[in-house]
Amino acid sequence: MATVTLDKVNKVYENGYHAIHDLDLDIQDKEFLVLVGPSGCGKSTALRMIAGLETISGGEMLIGDRVVNDVEPKDRDIAMVFQNYALYPHMSVYDNIGFALKLAKVPKEEIDQRVRHASKILELDANLHRKPGQLSGGQRQRVAMGRAIVRQPAAFLMDEPLSNLDAKLRVQMRAEIASLQRELAVTTVYVTHDQIEAMTMGDRVAVLKAGYLQQVDTPQNLYDRPDNVFVAAFIGSPSMNLYEASITQKDSGGVLQLGSQTLEMGAEVFAERPALKNHTGNVIVGIRPEDFEDAAMVKEDTTGKQLTSTVTLIEALGSELMVHFNVDARTVDSGDPDAVEEAESSANAVGRFSPRSGVRMRGEVTVAVATERMHFFDPETHLAIWD
Repeated sequence: MATVTLDKVNKVYENGYHAIHDLDLDIQDKEFLVLVGPSGCGKSTALRMIAGLETISGGEMLIGDRVVNDVEPKDRDIAMVFQNYALYPHMSVYDNIGFALKLAKVPKEEIDQRVRHASKILELDANLHRKPGQLSGGQRQRVAMGRAIVRQPAAFLMDEPLSNLDAKLRVQMRAEIASLQRELAVTTVYVTHDQIEAMTMGDRVAVLKAGYLQQVDTPQNLYDRPDNVFVAAFIGSPSMNLYEASITQKDSGGVLQLGSQTLEMGAEVFAERPALKNHTGNVIVGIRPEDFEDAAMVKEDTTGKQLTSTVTLIEALGSELMVHFNVDARTVDSGDPDAVEEAESSANAVGRFSPRSGVRMRGEVTVAVATERMHFFDPETHLAIWD
């Protein structure tokens, strides 16, 4: 096993396009690290540089203690799992899994042992004689995983391996891959554009935007303490609600002006974010959907921490309601090029309500806001306001 280190790695193409900017990452031995970000952010380019499929324009790439900038892909001791499986259609599952070992002139007995061990782990024993065309998408992905496992590499690299699967199978396969990685204890770098995949699979998640690393942390820390507006909006589904607002401090607390309405903030808001005391005036406020709730469903007194609005859409999901409504404050662009732009007439807020809420379409609603869990960002730099 091995660590993977990217030390100020850059990628500049011949046409001058700068795809990766001074990327610093230390991926620990046996760690499952996920690279996530919108389309074109550079995550696949970074993975391909680790694999040796893209040259490095600057900086150093290390696998273990060895600098591999100029080392051929076959000599880097890594195994890659691709989005399209890259299986040989004329070969059986057995031969596909063992092909790399055959090329490396590994003895037949050892090839057989490794292939059967991998097929047992991946529950492919009954399919070893079949061709890829006779398998389901999930089974083909298992074969691609088996081909990586038998090589016993220092690291696995996975480039959106689940994107060709249907939604139900993706959920099943992401759990299987995460479990398999922990069982094998192999350093793994996994690329996806799906932030739910990133949150559920990774020990740590690195968020990229336009070739720049925005933040790398545990999934929960990314969610609870995003470093900037982009990470705050990108991590979480539905996305964080972001608005222009202003703060006035009074006594030990303060008041947030959000459009034409106000929200009272207790002393705990400022105690949790000491730097907020220096940001009297304009701020960007972020509110997660789960921190909005139908005030009628909240047992404690939420006086002073409520917004009034009109419901424009209700999405009933069984375990919860996604309730869309309007807040008359200016929304903030998160900088995600893949984000869907809201029409001016559509709702600019979404709350995750109890399924027992009595809200109705086009009805008036009083929304309780968990002000102690709101997020604040500098309106100029878009950086989070914490310490």
